[in-house]
Amino acid sequence: MTDVPARKAHPSALPYLAIAFGVFALGCSAIFVRWANAPGPVVGVYRMGLASLVLLPLALRRGGRKPWPRRGMLLAVLGGASLAIDMALWSTAVYMTKAANATLFANTAPLWVALAGMLLFGERLSPLFWGGLAITLSGSALVAGSDFLTHPTLGWGDMLSLLAGVFYAGYYLCTQAGRRHLDSARYVWLAGAASTACLLVICLIAGFPLSGYPLQTYLAFAASALVTQAAGYLAVGYALGHLPASIVSPTMTGQPVVTALLAIPLLGESLSPVQWLGGAVVITGIHLINRAHHDRTPDTAA
Repeated sequence: MTDVPARKAHPSALPYLAIAFGVFALGCSAIFVRWANAPGPVVGVYRMGLASLVLLPLALRRGGRKPWPRRGMLLAVLGGASLAIDMALWSTAVYMTKAANATLFANTAPLWVALAGMLLFGERLSPLFWGGLAITLSGSALVAGSDFLTHPTLGWGDMLSLLAGVFYAGYYLCTQAGRRHLDSARYVWLAGAASTACLLVICLIAGFPLSGYPLQTYLAFAASALVTQAAGYLAVGYALGHLPASIVSPTMTGQPVVTALLAIPLLGESLSPVQWLGGAVVITGIHLINRAHHDRTPDTAA
């Protein structure tokens, strides 16, 4: 697989299918974190470390005799560091607020991605895009706002999730740029390895134990690594090689909807009518954002 330029026209719906799978896989993440019942950075170490081991043969096979561009490697390391901080903050926040709310606040990342694309990279986004983004974030506010009214003492978890969203945006931006130089397998593996190293340092500094957990915790670690990280981020990395981060990132805000639905039977959480409405609004906003991209590039299917 050769280096893939960003926004390359693609003759199929594969980038969108990749996003859809990524939404589901990452939407499962909060469930796995709750089941693990371990410190957030520890969950991150196992998730990133195991996923990196699984992806290593694929990355080496894709790399083969091809060069590993220095710029692509640097962007992967920066992306991995951003993802490590995001994961440490978010995994901690999951224990301080509802799983769906932690995911929702972390997914304010599209706003930071869009602003960075406009201010730093001169990306021109249509009024339809901004309208769709406003609707999407409004839906998120409906879901999260309901929890603020009933659980006002959980504000720290929400704040950690918001901060995580800023670093999550950094990962998207680094990946969009890095995928110009590296294919998805090599980029995701290298970013994961860098993230593992950063999370390991965080665990050592904080004194979190890396062993001695029950079997259920290790099974949750493995599920998080295989489903969310290896499969989910590989799909997202593939999509970012064909679509701009300003499109992929807002679409990924469908994660909280998946998390909220899964949390009902798996975690025993409930949703109010307002939160159900918020989920529907999020999906509507995602549709408008992708329609804006399609209208802007009618000659491509990617």
